[in-house]
Amino acid sequence: MLQTRQKVLRRFWYSTVPLRTLKDGPKPFRMLGQNIVLFLDANGEPAALEDRCCHRTAKLSKGWMKEGSIVCGYHGWTYDRDGKLIEIPQFPAGQLLPDAKVQSFRAKEKYGYVWVALDDPLSDIPDVPEEHDPDYRRIHQFYDKWDTAALRLMENSFDNAHFSFVHKGTFGDMTQPKPEKYEINETDYGFEAETLITVVNPPNAERITGTTEPFTTRHMRNKWFMPFCRRLDMAYPSGLRHIIFNCATPIDDHSIQLTQILFRNDKESDCSTQELIDWDAAIIAEDKDALESTDPDAIVDMSRKIEMHMPSDRPGIIMRKRLLALLNENGEIEVAQ
Repeated sequence: MLQTRQKVLRRFWYSTVPLRTLKDGPKPFRMLGQNIVLFLDANGEPAALEDRCCHRTAKLSKGWMKEGSIVCGYHGWTYDRDGKLIEIPQFPAGQLLPDAKVQSFRAKEKYGYVWVALDDPLSDIPDVPEEHDPDYRRIHQFYDKWDTAALRLMENSFDNAHFSFVHKGTFGDMTQPKPEKYEINETDYGFEAETLITVVNPPNAERITGTTEPFTTRHMRNKWFMPFCRRLDMAYPSGLRHIIFNCATPIDDHSIQLTQILFRNDKESDCSTQELIDWDAAIIAEDKDALESTDPDAIVDMSRKIEMHMPSDRPGIIMRKRLLALLNENGEIEVAQ
């Protein structure tokens, strides 16, 4: 599926950069093939504009902020958060400005990140209840560019058959290639999947899982939010819950930015932030290595892979069916040739 060519995908919210990174000035970003500039307005609220000055098309992201408005670094033309031109320094006082405007996009903060929708959103940013629960802490694990497609990343997130092989260096057990339980129920927003798996518990995972046993069990409740968000709730017998929230933001047809946020029902003294980041980073590195070796468009183009050959393919089949239905409603679907 060529991500940039499906206009309906512009009608969802995507994670971009941590809000804190905008405190020192505007930042460029690219999503669905669109170059945008992100900045904070006078109230400290995030804003997003096309990264292109109306004057001579210079990138606004190379400019700077002035009282909550963005200044083009080429000739000083200045725009407010809605993209309206509010100053041309070369004009004498009192001269009327041209009715010029840079395209603006919806932007708001959630989970410490700036989220952007390029067109009128079909749904809101998925809610993670633990964000509002004082018994949980939020940890920003990473945001990183991957050379794969968003749908491929989502498919992998629900493919339990790869655990024993791709993750044999962390938690995977090659002698246990099948989950003990795998149920999927479709919802209005996507689907929910529930799984029980036995995992290896090496010494560097003991504070993650809350046990020193060589093996432990994960009760995994995984949710897919169309098109490219997921929430993975992993409950351990110790009572610890390790809840991962991801957003795969399409950059272009073959790359994404993957954001990962973690929620834990423990304290820093129980398991440090760095331990949690390092543990999940090792797992993510294994996924990234595998996904970047695949053809990103093959999940939709059925002529280029074998499908429905094992139960773990079912999540990808449902994703493809739901997204193709959404895209076909708009007459927009196009796969690689």
